[in-house]
Amino acid sequence: MATTITLSNSFLCSSSRLTTLSSPLTATLRFRVCTPKAMASEIRTKVAPAVIVGGGRVGRALQDMGNGEDFLVKRGESVPLDFTGPIFVCTRNDDLEDVLQATPRSRWSDLVFFQNGMLEPWLESKGLGDADQVLAYFAISKLGEPPVDGKTDTNPEGLTAAYGKWSSAIAERLLAGGLSCKVLNKEQFQKQMLEKLIWIAAFMLVGARHPGASVGAVEKEYQSEVSSLIKELASAAAAEKKLEFDDGIEERLCAYSRAVAHFPTAVKEFKWRNGWFYSLSEKAISEGKPDPCPLHTAWLKELKVI
Repeated sequence: MATTITLSNSFLCSSSRLTTLSSPLTATLRFRVCTPKAMASEIRTKVAPAVIVGGGRVGRALQDMGNGEDFLVKRGESVPLDFTGPIFVCTRNDDLEDVLQATPRSRWSDLVFFQNGMLEPWLESKGLGDADQVLAYFAISKLGEPPVDGKTDTNPEGLTAAYGKWSSAIAERLLAGGLSCKVLNKEQFQKQMLEKLIWIAAFMLVGARHPGASVGAVEKEYQSEVSSLIKELASAAAAEKKLEFDDGIEERLCAYSRAVAHFPTAVKEFKWRNGWFYSLSEKAISEGKPDPCPLHTAWLKELKVI
């Protein structure tokens, strides 16, 4: 994109020299204004090389944002010991155990997990309670397509967030790809992680009750159902983790749904998503206490998920 500026002066400045004119005249200069992509190309030189585990949509997109110095680890391959820098784990949740086994223990502290869902119990069981994590609020329609940032009307600055020692390097890489990324501390990140977990659990479950419903349809046509479920899951998560969500959680999650309205709905990866909330229900019931998520439990039974 170019911008035209008209000057009237006896001096014209070019990028290479200063020219003095003998008489005043009017000149038209054209300046190029950097687009985000052009700016991103300048930032590319600062992107730290990384090991990328997983050659799917997210892994390939992250590789495209790099300088060509990344090391891509495909299924069945091992993470190199002598490649310094972050290790981006971009696999399915159920493949995490295999990834860990393929990574030298001395490199575990460099792992960065890009998965959705509740990873905390699994990470803690592996001694990785403070592992780097990324909440990826960008969408990639198919392999090789550029990612679309998950900016919403309630969060126009973007929702993607990173936590951990490699968080700044992650933010720089995503910025190089034209995406936003916030660097958060542990407490801030946990709140946002739980919000996204609530979003996945609530919208996928309500959508599954109405076959063929997209995320957008859930937000528009079944808002009373999803709103009730959001409130219930947020209350249970806040009590379990002893935290308070910022005001407006329902509005934020509905706004994100409008940004990804075309997404299909289905209850998947139960262990990592709805399964965490059901574990809270099981725990409470076993202790003789009321189910903190009765609506969630009832709808899981209705769909024969449990």
